[in-house]
This record gives sequence, C-alpha cells and structure tokens, in this order.
Amino acid sequence: MKDKGTFSPSEATVFETGSNTWHHLEQWPPENVEKRNIYLQADFQLSFEQPQGRPDTAHDSYVSDPAKPVPYSPDIPMNKMDRMVADQRWASTRTDVLTYKTPVLQEDITIAGPILANLFTSTSGTDSDWFVKLIDVYPNDAPDSGEVKMSGYQMLLGVEVMRGKYRNSLSNPQPMTPDEITPISFHLWDKFHTFKKGHKIMIQIQSSWFPAFDRNPQKFTNIYRARKDDYQKATQKIYRSDESASHLVLPVLQ
Repeated sequence: MKDKGTFSPSEATVFETGSNTWHHLEQWPPENVEKRNIYLQADFQLSFEQPQGRPDTAHDSYVSDPAKPVPYSPDIPMNKMDRMVADQRWASTRTDVLTYKTPVLQEDITIAGPILANLFTSTSGTDSDWFVKLIDVYPNDAPDSGEVKMSGYQMLLGVEVMRGKYRNSLSNPQPMTPDEITPISFHLWDKFHTFKKGHKIMIQIQSSWFPAFDRNPQKFTNIYRARKDDYQKATQKIYRSDESASHLVLPVLQ
C-alpha cells in the first residue's frame, strides 16, 4: 500500500479453525480432499459407515411448533456477534431439535471445502424449514478460554436452512406432500476446520431458528401474508434407512 517491499499473494489464503493456523494454498478446496459421507444413525449416533439392515421407515421425529420456535440464542439480549460460534448445549436439550454425534475421535479430522447436506425428510404439513448445524464438541477436560468454560462446549461451525417449498426451485415454490419421504439437499458452504482428537462431531437438525429467520407456518402459503390461523404444529421426520440415508458430505483433508 506504500509501494514498499513485495507482495506475492497466494491463490487462497485461509484460516483453519480448530488448529487456529493460517495457510497459503495453490487452490481451494485443496487438492488432497476426499468427499466422505457422515450418516445419521440409530440412537442419535453419527458414523462414516452407511446404515445397513435398516427398514425403509427408520427415522427420528420431533414436533415443530411455530408458537414456540427454537431461538438462535438462549441469551436475552441476544449477542449477534457470538451466534455463529455459540455453545449449542441448550439446543441439545430441546425436544424439537435432533442431535447426533460421533464417538470420541481417535485422531484429528480436518475438513476443507464445501459441505453438502442430503436429508430425507417428511412433514405432516405442506411446508417446513430444515436447519442443519455442524458442531465441534469439546472434551470434558478442555481448558477454559478466558472466561468461557470450554468443558463439553458445543461450538457451532456452520448452519444453513432450506425452506421446503424451494427444495426444487427458488423461483417456483411447490408444496410438500404430507408424510411423504422427500429428499432435500443444500449447502452449508465452505469450512476449514480441524476436529481434534478427543473431540466429537455433532449434527443438529431443527425447523426454526428465531428471530434470525422468520417462522414457517408449516403450511404452503405466502408467509408474508400468513394469518394467525395459518401457523400450525407439524410432525417432522428425518429418515436414516438403507434407502433413505440422511447424511452430510464432508470434504476431509487427507
């Protein structure tokens, strides 16, 4: 900026969270990345192994109530600056949030690149929101970070949503068929993060994140003109069968 020295920028200068290091790369995503599916399993487990021997109806469910939406923070007032790394333990206790996690990791796992969510869902309504959150769970003996207690901390890495009626087209909304298994795919965008040995990988799924996103009436309608009576409870199901194996596609660095 002062015409002094030299500057040779890398193709990609990126910060890796988890290990907290800067990298200068020749390309993004890095060349040595392998796409690996991490699957929702029975008993709210996560695994890189595809489900086997599960009936087509294998699923987990929750009731989404627009009158009692999941908040994006339990704090009042809410700190918007902290919400993208906030502790998600409070959300894990809610009955309208599905929480899946791996066993304790025996080695570091680094992800570098775009993340894709492939869900198989159904709803008793005709529209619904599907939020997916990727979380790094710290061990119980993790040292504190300043005033923040890191023991068991569930650090939010990324969150994204797909409104069901836009699952096939953002310009041509379509209702969901009640109780019909429906594939829904969307990106959680790019992350560069290392899940450290001793940590766990967690995925949470829910149907509201208020007030960061407006509430879905869970009825196929113009939400901006929705009336009070349009807002209704809905039973949401996430399938984890052989044929309908909900999973995230993670870009794992080799």
